[in-house]
Amino acid sequence: MPRILVPTPLRPFTGQQPVVAAEGSTVGALLRALTTTHPDLRPHLFSAEGTLRSFVNVYVNDEDIRHLKREDTPVGPADTVSIVPSVAGGSDTLSNEEVQRYSRHLIIPEVGVEGQRRLKNARVVCIGAGGLGSPASLYLAAAGVGTLGIVDFDVVDFSNLQRQILYSSADVGRRKVEAAAGRLTSLNPEVRVVTHETPLSSANALDILKDYDVVVDGADNFPTRYLVNDACVLLGKPNAYGSIFRFDGQASVFATKGGPCYRCLYPEPPPPGLVPSCAEGGVLGVLPGIIGTIQATEAIKLILGIGNTLAGRLLLLDALSMEFRTMKLRRDPACPVCGDHPTVTALIDYQQFCGIPAATAAAASTPAVPEIAVDALKSAIDRHDRLWILDVREPREFEICRIPGSTLIPLGELPKRIAEIPQGADAPDIVVHCKMGGRSAKAVALLRDRGIANARRSIRNGRSSA
Repeated sequence: MPRILVPTPLRPFTGQQPVVAAEGSTVGALLRALTTTHPDLRPHLFSAEGTLRSFVNVYVNDEDIRHLKREDTPVGPADTVSIVPSVAGGSDTLSNEEVQRYSRHLIIPEVGVEGQRRLKNARVVCIGAGGLGSPASLYLAAAGVGTLGIVDFDVVDFSNLQRQILYSSADVGRRKVEAAAGRLTSLNPEVRVVTHETPLSSANALDILKDYDVVVDGADNFPTRYLVNDACVLLGKPNAYGSIFRFDGQASVFATKGGPCYRCLYPEPPPPGLVPSCAEGGVLGVLPGIIGTIQATEAIKLILGIGNTLAGRLLLLDALSMEFRTMKLRRDPACPVCGDHPTVTALIDYQQFCGIPAATAAAASTPAVPEIAVDALKSAIDRHDRLWILDVREPREFEICRIPGSTLIPLGELPKRIAEIPQGADAPDIVVHCKMGGRSAKAVALLRDRGIANARRSIRNGRSSA
């Protein structure tokens, strides 16, 4: 009986089983048998029309079924089926100090003096200075990459310190680009750090990336992923890609000459909310260290022109079992960006492409939701006001901390548990909260769609808002 490898994001729908057996002579039959046994998995694999979702790739052994017979690809008892879901000029001379600093490089035949000169003259930009950007930028700086760009507009938070090793406790509250530049130049004063404290967008991506040789994509959202990919293809810049979620990691190199791009792997993004972010789902602190270091390794190999990069391959890491697997990737001739007849020849609106309404459009089309500040909520609770506090986080988050008297209904369970929500003219006001605000906003919208008019406030000036 063929075995199916289930990635971490989908394991909640298989009872946390990483490997599931099912019967079927083809991939399609096998997956339908799987979703019959685990029905909650079905919407993550198949559309409402019953077709396999484009943002979920399936491999038989190490071959992508899109290059075989798709769902009609035959499978036998010895085959392994993998589900892979979509989870951003210099000197030619070396100083005496540089010779000392890079001595371990200089004695490697594949690097040597010439290779170290290439690194010194190279320009690499890291999209994001977070979990992936931290180890990648540190190792690129240590390796002697002459110009290192950092694109980020966030500030350092205590929750970053579990994995973002660029920063210390003293950096909390500082701009990330400022703290990162200080750390990288203290590690290697020979490196020129260029900071871009701005959100990467369709308006600025080409201008920012055009001056760099290699792009390291450490983005944490799908719009930026597709933006970076398309910009790299249009500019002809290789993209050292990495992504992480809980215990799973992915790495590849996209947009090389004749090689596949990110859209060849994932033609379309998943619908908003279907794939949780690391802020919602969590990530093992050391995992971005592994994947980010792999990204730095690929960038260095691209600069030096040595070895075999991950172009045309997708590296998968399951840190729980400590297993690495490599899948083959091929350029899709019909890819709208890198295909034979591209239709995307300029950067587009990636928020819209990923199904995320622009802030202005959302504000115009969605009635304003009155909010309640944290201190006001505390006062209301102390006064024993009639409030019903709905926590839409996951049970494990609820166990860590909670608002006394709140009711836990995870966002994914809310549609099935509407009957538990107080309704009617005499119902109390409902205050919805989560961790970052995204889930509470979805919950308020869902409740209002179901006619629950008293769901009209969410926490502000804390971690949640609508």
